[in-house]
Amino acid sequence: MSAPLAPTRPTRLSLALRDSATMLRRNLLHARRYPSLTLNLLLTPIMLLLLFVYIFGDTMSAGIGGGAPDRAKYIAYIVPGLLLMTVGSTVVGTAVSVSNDMTEGIIARFRTMAIHRGSVIIGHVIGSVLQSVVSVVLVGAVAVAIGFRSTDATVLEWLAAFGLLVLFATALTWIAVGMGLVSPNAEAASNNAMPLILLPLLSSAFVPLHAMPGWFRPIAEYQPFTPAIETLRGLLLGTGIGDNGWLAVAWCLGLAVLGYFWSTSKFNDDPK
Repeated sequence: MSAPLAPTRPTRLSLALRDSATMLRRNLLHARRYPSLTLNLLLTPIMLLLLFVYIFGDTMSAGIGGGAPDRAKYIAYIVPGLLLMTVGSTVVGTAVSVSNDMTEGIIARFRTMAIHRGSVIIGHVIGSVLQSVVSVVLVGAVAVAIGFRSTDATVLEWLAAFGLLVLFATALTWIAVGMGLVSPNAEAASNNAMPLILLPLLSSAFVPLHAMPGWFRPIAEYQPFTPAIETLRGLLLGTGIGDNGWLAVAWCLGLAVLGYFWSTSKFNDDPK
């Protein structure tokens, strides 16, 4: 009779995946139980969408196009920028959530437990990206309801647009996690992450670069949101994207790497 097989021990990778899935489940449960923060941040791009379409739409479209007002064209112009602003707004909640975990002591407790060390922040990152995707879908649904159409985009361009949104959300989430880890409290984390909401206002989200004053144009041009917005706009509307495609990807990868090393370094620091 053959000897019974010894039970196989879980590998380090399987343990990391299991612990990360547990932390992801924890963060999603927190988001479901306390939805007010996410809803408040989601209201910002929706209110801006309605404001710029119904209050400023005719004036802005006439000024940009140099002709008769065309609200439908202006909706098509601003929706890509507002989708990326939605991502920026959502990850502010991630910075606050991470800061709460730090100040309430749960992170210190996790450090003493037999779990994969990186699973805590990985759960935050994956959960935030999923929330960003859901938020983008909701804002996109509002945009479609008020007249946004993407009839010239191919299926491949739609997939590329979705991939860009996920990549952008991942990059900003790692930055937001780092902001949460270095913030002394939730209020400071929210303030530190505020540029992720303000930068789209200083980009080509609402007016093209050539319509901006010369002194201000470099501020709008040389920042991560503008090439990402122009790339997403080209993909959704079926127009050219030029050099903005690789610039957007380069910004995303650079911010993701920077945020990853910053976050993991701060998380692995021994508590004072």
